[in-house]
Amino acid sequence: MAQPDVSVLIPAYNEAPNLPEVLEELVQTLETASLTFEILVVDDGSTDDSVEVLDKYSGRFAQLRWIHFRRNAGKSEALQAGFELVRGRSVVLMDADGQDDPAAIQVLLDALDGGLDLVTGRRAIRNDRFIKRSTSKLYNWMTAKISGVPGKDFNSGLKAMRHDVVEEIDLYGEMHRYIPVFAAAQGFRVGEADVPHRARLHGESKFGRARFWRGFFDLVTVKFLTTYKTRPFHILGGLGLAFGVVGSGLLTWMFVDWLRHVRVGSRPALMAGVLFVLVGVQLASLGLLAELIVFRTRRRERLRPTISASGGIDRAELDLTRAQELAAGG
Repeated sequence: MAQPDVSVLIPAYNEAPNLPEVLEELVQTLETASLTFEILVVDDGSTDDSVEVLDKYSGRFAQLRWIHFRRNAGKSEALQAGFELVRGRSVVLMDADGQDDPAAIQVLLDALDGGLDLVTGRRAIRNDRFIKRSTSKLYNWMTAKISGVPGKDFNSGLKAMRHDVVEEIDLYGEMHRYIPVFAAAQGFRVGEADVPHRARLHGESKFGRARFWRGFFDLVTVKFLTTYKTRPFHILGGLGLAFGVVGSGLLTWMFVDWLRHVRVGSRPALMAGVLFVLVGVQLASLGLLAELIVFRTRRRERLRPTISASGGIDRAELDLTRAQELAAGG
């Protein structure tokens, strides 16, 4: 089968009322654009009639493929399953609630043609509640500051990327919010383009208030994975040094007082100093162990994720070299 121009990947959970309208409009839009395409719907363990709807429409639209999870696994797992199945030269992500306008897909594809590897549809005017809009602004600001990746709408469900990006991203947990950050960490060019945003067709959002504190912890994890994955001692050793300096300062103070014949045995500062030094030593030791694990892992699995072009070296030769390295490390 010839590779389609575009694969549209749609994760869905209990969106049976929305799927017919979304699929109808999407197919009509893509056919009008004269693009060869496929639509892949990953049903994330829906308990409504989503499977029946997908089965019906797969008979109507030859471009539609779908899979169904036995249980709800989360949006990240649904997207990752889709990443392993999509075949298009470009991959578009969109939600199944009808808030994403299929007409905006061409805007994103034009941005890819303009040199980007991944483009996020920035919702300039959002049709959401005030609280959701406000917390989203705070989340996006924090993500940009902590990750160092510029952006104003990281969590937009409407994204387009080259197939190379899909091959390099591995999502789990709730990491779907940080796809642009992971792509940028792999050296891909990421950006945003303004797209329209509509009100949800039917039903309610499946993400509750817990997404806010989960998002914060996920952001810390993403920062560690993208910045300190290959140098964990830099952060753990740095924290250990900070604790050690504070603890050493407290113990020095207590030592000076002891020389002046001041009782220090029951003073809280002594206990705090010992505790800080011990924590510092433990963090530094943990950092060194993490460095050893990274060293052994990279020696056995020396990949080349940043190679996007070569001269006089074909893919088969690169694969052979990697296989030899793995054999030598084994």
